[in-house]
Amino acid sequence: MTDLDRNLETLARHLDRFKTSGVLNLIGGETRPAISADTFETRSPVDDSLICTVAKGGADDIDAAAQAAKAAFPAWRDIGGTERKKILNRIADLIVERAEEIALCECWDTGQALRFMSKAALRGAENFRFFADRAPAARDGQTLPSATLLNVTTRVPIGPVGVITPWNTPFMLSTWKIAPALAAGCTVVHKPAEFSPLTARILAEIAHEAGLPPGVWNLVNGMGEDAGKALTEHPAIKAIAFVGESKTGSMIMAQGAPTLKRVHFELGGKNPVVVFEDADLDRALDAAIFMIYSLNGERCTSSSRLLVQESIAEQFEAKLVERVNKIKVGHPLDPSTEVGPLIHKVHFDKVTSYFDIAHQDGANVAAGGTRVGDTGWFVRPTLFTNAKNDMRIAQEEIFGPVLTSIRFSTEEEALQIANGVEYGLTAYVWTNDLTRAMRFTDRLEAGMIWVNSENVRHLPTPFGGVKASGIGRDGGDWSFEFYMEQKHIGFATGQHGIPRLGAG
Repeated sequence: MTDLDRNLETLARHLDRFKTSGVLNLIGGETRPAISADTFETRSPVDDSLICTVAKGGADDIDAAAQAAKAAFPAWRDIGGTERKKILNRIADLIVERAEEIALCECWDTGQALRFMSKAALRGAENFRFFADRAPAARDGQTLPSATLLNVTTRVPIGPVGVITPWNTPFMLSTWKIAPALAAGCTVVHKPAEFSPLTARILAEIAHEAGLPPGVWNLVNGMGEDAGKALTEHPAIKAIAFVGESKTGSMIMAQGAPTLKRVHFELGGKNPVVVFEDADLDRALDAAIFMIYSLNGERCTSSSRLLVQESIAEQFEAKLVERVNKIKVGHPLDPSTEVGPLIHKVHFDKVTSYFDIAHQDGANVAAGGTRVGDTGWFVRPTLFTNAKNDMRIAQEEIFGPVLTSIRFSTEEEALQIANGVEYGLTAYVWTNDLTRAMRFTDRLEAGMIWVNSENVRHLPTPFGGVKASGIGRDGGDWSFEFYMEQKHIGFATGQHGIPRLGAG
């Protein structure tokens, strides 16, 4: 029996319960179908086969979840940080115990390759442990004495919050958002993406098994235009944390405006990887390939635009073509697979439409640009060369295993190209000139920049973008700044003079 056969056999055991009962909502600690009894289907991108049905929640389900979160908030807010730490660490322990189930279900539901998703559960556990350790001190503030007052600050949780997560690496991103919310003392209504509901259900089950009180974490599946809209508009929900497309972020901001909702957005990107002629070209090549073709290219931080200096461009692109053509596309549960199928036919159609757009714009399809097989949503890793920055393939987020290569001659030209998009999430710079690196990164319009490195996430650092790539930051204390309110208290230290009005 091959590794693929073994993984499929194990997956079948984990999917049995979903095939029987479907993916249901979890509200107030109770598993429930949608109030309307409506369902929708989730299908595997591997072969478009039915995985199971999913409860199709709507405004009534969101209201029930929001009310449950509101009712549970005072008690969860008042639980000591040490007790929250114990529960969050227990969640992490249970995630590790079910890591294989989470990875296999995520691969089958999303098409992501097991070589990457095998670590997804462990990264999720790390997220919970990281914020568990910070829970006891989440409310700590500062002492700011003045001449007449002892001024102190503290932080308090904002209240029930809505978390809307995407279909790319959904498990890890769910933990990234929900762990700090719980550590801060907030309660949660989670609406996962409709394309990838399986691991959100597993994660919510784990949280309740770990001892999380009913109503603290509520899960409602559904469509963005129904359940998502109801969540962003609900008056009991004090903030919305959203990961997804920039256009959807704009809609959420408008929907939340009447109730003055706080928003945190991690949105799209069209991120440059800038390779100067003095760079370590072999390492730059490895990093550029990894950051666009891993995770099927379905990642907001992908280096989807290669900016390569003219003096080395021909050599660099030739090596790139050779490597891209060797990337193994295959079944996501095969450990040797490097790129699996795209998430859904809708997304497959979007990504493949850019193959014709590239031709129309005058770019070359130097590698890929075709579908793989007749079953499932597989595409060959693709490279566009001879591109200009005003082409659609250089401006629009394709969100697939597609790289656009653009040549530049000078540092100033590279900077103009790098900044010449509406997005500003990440950027990658390859140079051995330290002063150039400092000068260039200072002027780059991006929330996160790596020099001579791929994206290496460090949880205490701020994660987020500028321009159309988002609002706010995740990570470390920055997460608590979103989920908590600052409070100032001034204690008089003596009998200071108070102005007297109407005293004659």
